[in-house]
Amino acid sequence: MTIKSDHAFRATSNYGRSTEMTYGGALSFLRRRYSRDLNGVDVAVTGIPYDASVTNRPGCRLGPQAIRAASVQLAELKAFPWGFDPFETLAVVDYGDCFIDPHHPATVPQSIEDHAAEIIAGGTKLLSLGGDHFVAYPLIKAHAAKYGPVALVQVDAHCDTWPDDPGRLDHGTMFGRGVAEGIIDVERSVQVGLRTYNDSDHGFEILTAPWVHRNGIDAVLDVVRERVGDAPCYLSFDIDGLDPAFAPGTGTPVPGGLASWQALELVRGLGNLDLIGMDIVEVSPPYDHAEITALAAAHVAHDWLCLLAQKKGAASATVGRI
Repeated sequence: MTIKSDHAFRATSNYGRSTEMTYGGALSFLRRRYSRDLNGVDVAVTGIPYDASVTNRPGCRLGPQAIRAASVQLAELKAFPWGFDPFETLAVVDYGDCFIDPHHPATVPQSIEDHAAEIIAGGTKLLSLGGDHFVAYPLIKAHAAKYGPVALVQVDAHCDTWPDDPGRLDHGTMFGRGVAEGIIDVERSVQVGLRTYNDSDHGFEILTAPWVHRNGIDAVLDVVRERVGDAPCYLSFDIDGLDPAFAPGTGTPVPGGLASWQALELVRGLGNLDLIGMDIVEVSPPYDHAEITALAAAHVAHDWLCLLAQKKGAASATVGRI
């Protein structure tokens, strides 16, 4: 058998995968085929390389590239802990990046919203690689236009509900705006991992990082599942929800956060929800060390795809105690 590299360009199917050198070949997320043909595609992965609304350290416009690069090992083996290849049943493409004109900032939100709306219009789900957390606002607007107000599961060090104004491009205010505009169903929404203070919870169920540490991930999942119920669920995962020991490469690190294992166990426990979309944001490669932040982000995104594959019918062959 001849093994060919550059699966991202040379693959002829949106299913399955081929063996590549982890240290070579054309990069795409999980070595998926680059394509903008969404016929029969279950999930499109796209980059949103924007970071002009940050309030501290920049660099997360480079996040999509870093997350793609960090995903190469995950493309090699069956998924842990499920024991299946998600791409045997789930058709996934890398859609490339949203084009954003940094010289006309007023156009940015609409550009992202239109990009997302085009992808999800025909039923393809969207996995977005940020970019700073502001990008979640136009992404959620696009999803709410299709599915109605979304139940937001937000993993984050910050509430992102501080005072806002309509023209503001700020990665710390957009979820308050989303509640005010009715695109987020706050009565079905949960914020997990917070460790910054706001005088109001704005209607969210808040599970702070200390609460998570004291009560455990099973308790978190009980709250999330009860709160979200059968509502369309959008997962917005800010990598600074992790402790800086596990994710130093981010713009606003806050000590005391989740460990990588806690984050992954949380995501793996969301499979019974009506998962309609996800973003993973705030990966800033210039502040990363040994790619550990990008690796964490790639694993979180990969495991969300595995939940969709499991729902579609991927067989599990888990071996060992999990």
